[in-house]
Amino acid sequence: MTTNALHSAPQTLSQRLAIFQYAGRALTLVWQTDRLLTLAVAVLTLVAGLLPATIAYLGKLIVDGVVQAAQTGLAGDRMQALGYLGLEAGIIALQAGVQQGLSLCQSLLRVLLGHKVNVLILEKALTLDLVHFEDSEFYDKMTRARREASSRPLSLVIRTFGLGQSTLSLLTYGGLLLQFSVWAVVVLLLAAVPAFIAETKFAGEAFRLFRWRAPETRQQTYLETLLAREDFAMEVKLYQLGEMLLDRYRQLFDRLYAEDRDLTIRRSLWSYGLGLISTVAFYGAYVWIVLEAIAGQITLGDLTMYLVVFRQGQTTFSNLLTSVGGMYEDSLYLSTLYEYLEQKIPEPGGYAQWGKAPGDGIRFEAVTFTYPGSPKPALENVSLHLQPGNKLAIVGENGSGKTTLIKLLTRLYTPTEGRILLDGRDLQEWDLEVLQRRIGVIFQNFARYQFTVGENVGIGDIAHFTDEQRWQQAADRGTALPFINDMPDGFQTQLGRWFKGGRELSGGQWQKIALSRAFMRSQADILVLDEPTSAVDAEAEVQIFEHFRRNDPQSDGDLDSHRFSTVRMADQIVVMAEGSITEQGTHEQLLKAGGRYARLFSLQAAGYR
Repeated sequence: MTTNALHSAPQTLSQRLAIFQYAGRALTLVWQTDRLLTLAVAVLTLVAGLLPATIAYLGKLIVDGVVQAAQTGLAGDRMQALGYLGLEAGIIALQAGVQQGLSLCQSLLRVLLGHKVNVLILEKALTLDLVHFEDSEFYDKMTRARREASSRPLSLVIRTFGLGQSTLSLLTYGGLLLQFSVWAVVVLLLAAVPAFIAETKFAGEAFRLFRWRAPETRQQTYLETLLAREDFAMEVKLYQLGEMLLDRYRQLFDRLYAEDRDLTIRRSLWSYGLGLISTVAFYGAYVWIVLEAIAGQITLGDLTMYLVVFRQGQTTFSNLLTSVGGMYEDSLYLSTLYEYLEQKIPEPGGYAQWGKAPGDGIRFEAVTFTYPGSPKPALENVSLHLQPGNKLAIVGENGSGKTTLIKLLTRLYTPTEGRILLDGRDLQEWDLEVLQRRIGVIFQNFARYQFTVGENVGIGDIAHFTDEQRWQQAADRGTALPFINDMPDGFQTQLGRWFKGGRELSGGQWQKIALSRAFMRSQADILVLDEPTSAVDAEAEVQIFEHFRRNDPQSDGDLDSHRFSTVRMADQIVVMAEGSITEQGTHEQLLKAGGRYARLFSLQAAGYR
């Protein structure tokens, strides 16, 4: 049975029961988080289940002892009544300690379990392919998992233990009530059933709202980000977007609130109406017990005990059914966590450490790639060969397929058709870590980490993340060293505005940091630069590309740039349009051919005249 089937409405009884499979999984998860705390919660819960009936029975003994002492006037009877009173005080003190211990253990477990579940979610995220992050439906799964599933496992376990506690208390209450009448026990049980049915029904409705709302919730979070993050603040203020975004945020909230309000009102009305049934049942039993006491069939102590037992028994049974309903609700939420954690991810194939034809370089053979859900290929029948030591420049308009080609080369995507070879071996046959260690890359939308300068550079080679000498060399090759040396703390300068003392860089400086990050992989023999200099000036771009050629004469190079002053310096130029290669050759050959490249070069050159 699939998880989706469990969420459909209406559900069969077997489907409703199947959802409780998550109780065992939640218990295992809590046990793995902290065994000692889990045992403590279990033991304290069982003790808490035995104490209420004990206190009720002691109350009966106290009342009967007081009545007897008043009638006899004997000192022994008075001492016995006071003894019962002292024992009850001790039990109540124990009950308070047990409740405090439960609260303490649950609080500690909640923190530990929340951390463990978040780690599980993040560990799963590390195994996902890029296409998962670009799939809105899967992203909704992740959002749902992160929103409440981190707290639900403990809630489910606490309710499970609470179920055991309530059952134990109910058995002891039932044993005391049976002395009065078996029908009192029947009334006690039946009075709480309607509330349980309503609670389960509304729990299912609340969960369906939760599932449907994942896209809207992400929209709310995104709008909050736009309004509150410094990297959006400039445009929001300049274009006066604040009121429009805030109004959209309010409208989204109002729509979600209206749904919540409707559910909450209906839930409250049903709870009140069904709660009246329990009240009527209690006072009916109250009248019955009082009449029995007036008739002399039971003692005053019995009257006190039965009233307490019936009231607390009714509350306990109601709590028991509420726990069952809550377990059902928690299990529904928990199913979203496991739906995400159990998403099947293809195991990365390939174990090759070297190629079949070393020195052959990179080959694209009739490569086609279509994004999931897209009717048109982003790349179609692309073939090219980049030999070692050559520098390849890719030219084309935005959306022509340049970045997609680079993502295929770095194995972030897998070709829909065709294959890509490195040193004569299909990329899919390479060990992924070995392959990625051979590639240094800077993407057009590179990350701006809120770390120190050195850490921003060191990220390019995690094996040498803290190697300051490599930072220096990489920053020099990325032409970032001069402005880094001008900073008061050099490579220890905190970047960004998120943390105290952070310094913001210009777009060109950030791009040089990202370039340095790519050059950090000194062992990489493939350097992929996707729009590497779009934010730097023309002179700096020439310096970077010259540095690229001079310091990496044996590496394969892949340069994607809009500036023809640097493109012309490449050994080979590929012109792309609508996912296909339209022209290929050297700068001189393409100019002589008089095609698209020659036209674009002439247009750009005219702008400098």
